[in-house]
Amino acid sequence: MDASLDLARREGLPPALRVLLEEIPREGWEAHPAFGELVRFWLDRHLMFRRLTGAMQADVEALIDGRLGFDGCAPRLSRYGGLLLNELHGHHQIEDHHYFPRLARLDTRIERGFELLENDHAAMDGLLHGMADAANALLQGGEAGVFADQLANFTRLLDRHLVDEEDIIVPVILKSGFRG
Repeated sequence: MDASLDLARREGLPPALRVLLEEIPREGWEAHPAFGELVRFWLDRHLMFRRLTGAMQADVEALIDGRLGFDGCAPRLSRYGGLLLNELHGHHQIEDHHYFPRLARLDTRIERGFELLENDHAAMDGLLHGMADAANALLQGGEAGVFADQLANFTRLLDRHLVDEEDIIVPVILKSGFRG
């Protein structure tokens, strides 16, 4: 795959992978007749991932600023970090092995988009482990700033991936009426 499409380098989807999004823009998703439980569930999972990273970012910033002590931050970081790691990993497994192979066949114009998303998942595994290592180091007395930097980079790339995934998958589901 073109190196410019790597998760760490891209700023959005290339035009060839935005064809369905142009037919069914985000603004119209919820009003679309095929917007059902599957799409809602998918978007809710993504919202949960964003909320978990947001909570961890707020906590580590409060720790650095002295508004939250280590004893208040550590249990939350452990709980939120573990939840994010486990849920995101499981989410990606289900997508890669169940949904992506089926969705990719529904519109050949965006088959490469599913390859891009699977490559993202491989990259996210490394990023998840790096973030977990930095969180564990913080929990063992390491520098909060190191974790904050790792988390900020992880969050930025996770959001890029989630936005691009939504822009590929939701229009496919809406156009095809795919129900799972």
